[in-house]
Amino acid sequence: MKPLENIKAQKLLNKIQRDLMRNGIITNTLINDLKELRTYVVDEGQPLLAKVIRLTFEHVEEYQSFNIAIPEDDPIEDDEENQEVRVEEEVTGQESLAYLLSLMEDHTNKVNEIELRDYIEAFTEYAEEN
Repeated sequence: MKPLENIKAQKLLNKIQRDLMRNGIITNTLINDLKELRTYVVDEGQPLLAKVIRLTFEHVEEYQSFNIAIPEDDPIEDDEENQEVRVEEEVTGQESLAYLLSLMEDHTNKVNEIELRDYIEAFTEYAEEN
């Protein structure tokens, strides 16, 4: 995989991130921008990115919000002595969407690629449950 090479795609992704930070999730604008971004990504031959973008705008279209939590990090050690009981509030909505967009910026990074795949899985699970 290679990073986004199309300058228009890079600028559009930056615009989507700016709009999200300034205005929150404005569904119509977000959906239209993501659809446009996807055309650039498809032209560049980036199937993982194309899929996660499509699932993102379909989710926002269907639910009029972003209901996917940031994927959890897998615990490094799982022995009883080091296990802490943590109650974490799931982060969804604007913060999770902003994180997803940041993963798209550097989708060639192996960790980001794995997390993008986690988002794809989460979209599928959410759709099945709702």
